Amino acid sequence: MIRALALLAVAVAVLGPALAAEPLAPPGAPASAFPRPHRPVAEIVAPRWSSEAERDKAGEFEQVAIGMGIAPGETVADIGAGSGYYAVRLSPRVGPRGRVLAEDVTPSYLSALETRVMPLRNVTVVRGEPHDPRLPPASVDAAILVHMYHEITQPFGLLHNLAAAMRPGGRVGIVDANAIPSRHGTPPALLRCELAAAGYRETGFQPLADGAYLAVFAAPAPDARPRPETIRPCRDDATGR
Repeated sequence: MIRALALLAVAVAVLGPALAAEPLAPPGAPASAFPRPHRPVAEIVAPRWSSEAERDKAGEFEQVAIGMGIAPGETVADIGAGSGYYAVRLSPRVGPRGRVLAEDVTPSYLSALETRVMPLRNVTVVRGEPHDPRLPPASVDAAILVHMYHEITQPFGLLHNLAAAMRPGGRVGIVDANAIPSRHGTPPALLRCELAAAGYRETGFQPLADGAYLAVFAAPAPDARPRPETIRPCRDDATGR
């Protein structure tokens, strides 16, 4: 027992305190305040999109990081961090003065994330809610949502609450497949419609490998967000018009 406690003390000294995967901020607007999307919502089926080797070979992370303008010293939120593919690669990119908030809502993913990122001092695991990432107000320079937008049960609530966490000039990048939600993708026109309904403005778009894309948006200032009751869902077809 004494030996175990000694080893734990050494681990804490070297790696820092264990990650609790707790929310970092009080809850935002409740899911019930927002309209439901007029489209299917895909089930969460896996913590990763494809193998990490395949993604590295395609240069996915580098393309997204450049497209998002991720820079040293920034705080980046990885919303729906899953297996941690982006979180561990963002860590050296933002550097020791930067911070990565690896957020997810699935308990088994959070547990695996804690283990994977424990040696990384600038990564914090955050337990969010499906409609609310539970991030501190005005704390995030950039947020990425990778191959998970189509799994968000209440996108308008999540976008509304995420906007409050963004610093002025903060940008949100969404990576998804150009496919209908039931096939685990989001047509770009539908994405643009839903983001616009939540007050976001598109600032960039680029295709990625295997039919995926990166869409970048400027988040609205907290006081410029549409009121939840004024948001109108987009049509439930593949175009979003």
